[in-house]
Amino acid sequence: MIELKDIHSPQDLNNLKTSELKDLAVQIRSFLLENVSSTGGHLSSNLGVVELTLALHKVFESPNDKIIFDVGHQGYVHKILTGRQEDFKGLRQFEGMSGFLKACESEHDAFEAGHSSTSISAALGYAKAFRSAGLDHHAIAVIGDGALTGGMAFEALNYAGHSEENIIVVLNDNEMSISSNVGAVTTILSKARTTTFYDHFKVKLTKVLRKIPLIGKPIENILRALKNSVKQIFVKGMLFEELGFTYFGVVDGHDITKMLDILEHIKDVKGPILLHVSTTKGKGYPFAEKEPEKYHGVGKFDLEEGVLPSSTEKYQDTMGKKLLSMAKDHKDIFAFTAAMPSGTGLTEFSKVLPDQFIDVGIAEQNAVTMAAGMAVAGMKPYVCIYSTFLQRAYDQIVHDVCLQNLNVTFCIDRAGLVGEDGETHHGMFDIAYLSHIPNMTIWAPKDKIELEKMLEASYTFEGPLAIRYPRGTALEINRSDFSTQAEVLSQGDISLVAVGKMVDIGLDVVKKLEDEGISCELINPRQLVPMTDELKDLLLSKNKIVTLEDHAIKGGYGQYVSGVLNRSVEKIGLPNEFVEHGTVDKLFTKHGLDVDSIVTKIRSLNG
Repeated sequence: MIELKDIHSPQDLNNLKTSELKDLAVQIRSFLLENVSSTGGHLSSNLGVVELTLALHKVFESPNDKIIFDVGHQGYVHKILTGRQEDFKGLRQFEGMSGFLKACESEHDAFEAGHSSTSISAALGYAKAFRSAGLDHHAIAVIGDGALTGGMAFEALNYAGHSEENIIVVLNDNEMSISSNVGAVTTILSKARTTTFYDHFKVKLTKVLRKIPLIGKPIENILRALKNSVKQIFVKGMLFEELGFTYFGVVDGHDITKMLDILEHIKDVKGPILLHVSTTKGKGYPFAEKEPEKYHGVGKFDLEEGVLPSSTEKYQDTMGKKLLSMAKDHKDIFAFTAAMPSGTGLTEFSKVLPDQFIDVGIAEQNAVTMAAGMAVAGMKPYVCIYSTFLQRAYDQIVHDVCLQNLNVTFCIDRAGLVGEDGETHHGMFDIAYLSHIPNMTIWAPKDKIELEKMLEASYTFEGPLAIRYPRGTALEINRSDFSTQAEVLSQGDISLVAVGKMVDIGLDVVKKLEDEGISCELINPRQLVPMTDELKDLLLSKNKIVTLEDHAIKGGYGQYVSGVLNRSVEKIGLPNEFVEHGTVDKLFTKHGLDVDSIVTKIRSLNG
């Protein structure tokens, strides 16, 4: 029997029988469960693409053929098959293997991504490059039905059909409900298409007609129009065909035999192809099949017990509960999410107040402009999105919200470092891309109490407002009343201005320096942008100012403070580079944001 440990590259699949591939699928699921339960990671999505990934690597020839996984969090099986089984011991660990695709890890990782809806565009780029270079390679985009809700995916589909490039889009559908009658008709058409006779006949007929002078092309167009008219009588939603794709599906993505047959067939079909595959998230692990969203991204867990509920309140929980409480009293409050109700703490909100909850799918641009429209109409929208994903709606923030000075509140989750998800998910640029926009105000709470107070104050706030808060356990430092004025937590000669979660670290820094006889004034600015007159006057009276932030120094709060005061300040923050994955504590230590590193830096300033 073939064993998974003997698979070191996709070429090792070449001579395997279908029965052996089925055995591998069982072993891969066991491997995934054993390793992800030990390290944490994306589970349900990877359990769902085992047979699909096996079939792709069996039929196509990576790395010459480019298999591009949208987002990349479902690339674990791909990593297993491309020589990285041993690396799973360090999955998402500091200096270990990334949970996403990384070109530096393998030549088989064709395109890096951590955000969705990019795969079709990237595959189009490859396809055009192959044609230009005269290479007969394949460009395959594997995209989920969730990612297909992103506008960029539709832009790429629109262009692909127009360009007639040789691109294969595999739609991994793990949520769509296909009614029985539509499914039956689709299956019949799919079977007709997947016969060798059908496609060979279609290709040969097209070639013959195009050789007939004057009338050949018109006849071809008439036949194509007739074919489409007949299909539209029986088939709902001919979206992909109308866009110019040749559509195949729906195929059972867990039937390895069918997957191999269909992929072998469409491999030689020219032009844009869309293969619609049906899969089940969490396949093979009952807990994940029952609650796929819960097992989308998990920490360490016991295989027998599953993922247990967390006993600690996180910042997104604080935000979600408070916003729900406010919305019960104010019917003009609407909560927006972009396919992340659980991650942003809005699951309960969606159940209790469904009419005031809006999930736009993975479409951040639409969320922001839709919120702007609601604000113009007198509503009070709250756009709850991760910092890293809000980047995708930058123009909408500028043009549709800030230009009109609208009452839209952005609840920016995962600000700062997020840990194991790494470069694509760290929220270390939001101050930079928001602070320079006219009319924008930015608040940063130091703890859960302040976050609640800021949300309360946001309801009557006029104009665009961003409240940035971190991932992780919601701290409770003190119960002081909130105002936009800065909070001074200690007195001293050196002014340490700490942003958000860095206030807690700043308290430890102040205590340690105090033991050494160095006094620091710790300031929690609360309102980062624009700087209040009171904070400006306070800082102008100080000789030494140090800013402390979990954000890139370039374009960050320290640089903003320096510009407002027109004087140099010591800036402690993240480097102007993409920060790798790992626990937040380890990343803070590496980049000088831990207590000891900050103390050493301030001690040198006092010399």
